[in-house]
Formats: sequence, structure tokens, C-alpha cells
Amino acid sequence: MDIYFALKTLHILGVVLFVGNIIVTGWWKTMADRTREPRIVAFAQRQVALTDWVFTFGGIVMVVIGGWGNAYWHGIPLSTPWLALGQSLFIISGVVWVAVLVPLQIKLGRMARAFATAGGIPDAYWSLSRLWLWFGIVATILPLSVIPVMVLKLG
Repeated sequence: MDIYFALKTLHILGVVLFVGNIIVTGWWKTMADRTREPRIVAFAQRQVALTDWVFTFGGIVMVVIGGWGNAYWHGIPLSTPWLALGQSLFIISGVVWVAVLVPLQIKLGRMARAFATAGGIPDAYWSLSRLWLWFGIVATILPLSVIPVMVLKLG
């Protein structure tokens, strides 16, 4: 396998891990929240944090290495319109994750540890969880929109 196909494979696997995890994580957390069972909600909240580190972050690393590696290997400037647009959307999504979602996850995780054993889920958890969901939807739509930009070389 030549370097192009190795990097392309790495890039595509990274996209699958990254996009798949952010969609599935949001779904399962929402479904766990709907049970309103403190132990289930707390378990789901722990898994959100774990899977973000393993699959979301791992996918991001693979996407970047594969994508930038192939651009470098073939002498394609990262300022090429379709690459610049794709990277911009990806970066905006990352800013939403780092600035909003990660801090919310930390707060939600701390609250979940407390109510996992104590019982009742406080109203503040539900408010923060709704905020996490809406910002999560935005942060998911952005990388989903990158896929046609990259595949069709739009921009």
C-alpha cells in the first residue's frame, strides 16, 4: 500500500470514528437522560467523557494526520479553497467543543457523580444537559457539513 492510500485510509477511519462517536454519544446520553434514573444518567455521563477522549479525540488525530499528511505528500496547499472551508468548519466545531461542551461535560460529570449515589437529579443538571444537547447538535452539524465539502471539493 502506498503512502497515499495509507493516509487516505487513516483519514477516512478517523472521520468514521469522530463523526460516528459524536452522533452516537449524543443519542445515548439523551436516551439515558430520558430515563431520569440517577444511576443510568450518571453512568451515561461517565461514558460521554470516556468516549470523547478515546473515540472523538482519537478520530480527530487520525483525521488531521491523514488529511494534512496527504495534502503535504501531494503538495496541495492547506489554503486551497475546499481544504480551507473544510478545515474552517472543523475548527469552528472544535471551538464549540472546547469552549462550551467540554466545560459543560465537566460540570455535568461532577453533578452526576454526586447524584449517582445520593439519588435525585437536581434541576440544574437538566438545564445544563439541554444546553449541552443544543450546542452538541451545532458541533455535530458542522463536521457533517465538512463531508460533502471534502468529498466534492466544494469551496
